[in-house]
Amino acid sequence: MTYVAMKVSGFERHRVIGMAGVLDAARFRSFIAAELNVSVEDVNAFVLGGHGDSMVPLPRYSTVAGIPITELLSQATVDRLVKRTRDGGIEIVNHLKTGSAYYAPSSSAVAMVESIVRDKKRILPCATWLQGEYGLRDTFVGVPVKLGKKGMEEIIQIRLNADEQAALAKSAEDVKSSIAKLKI
Repeated sequence: MTYVAMKVSGFERHRVIGMAGVLDAARFRSFIAAELNVSVEDVNAFVLGGHGDSMVPLPRYSTVAGIPITELLSQATVDRLVKRTRDGGIEIVNHLKTGSAYYAPSSSAVAMVESIVRDKKRILPCATWLQGEYGLRDTFVGVPVKLGKKGMEEIIQIRLNADEQAALAKSAEDVKSSIAKLKI
């Protein structure tokens, strides 16, 4: 959808931003908070990549009151929450029975628009058109970006280990494959 918006609008890349990372991170935050019985307000989570099975939740960059979740939860629990985050969209659709998930997408859009309109300069994981960042090119992939009055003002390049980088590259390839199927 973000690629189509860029192609149809003709806008520069800093003005076309997808919400998949914000949406998926919100779900990850919610699952972490529920698991630990803490306020979601104290949970920060990062999810990179595309919106789907190949998204890349980053447990080592996800925290509760600054404490990495990897210090608060067992590896098995972290793995379960990562899987649940990847499957979160279908879980919500199955609960609703009709229609689609709309609460989290609405909340995600509000967070992004508020950061832009109020020039908050929030760092959020958003889908943006990459041109070499993270070793990726010519695709929309969720990465940490600074959102302000100009839209996407900066791409933040965090250090990824080899497994995380490989997972992000795989996710980017999945997105590219989907883009290639479009007739635009």
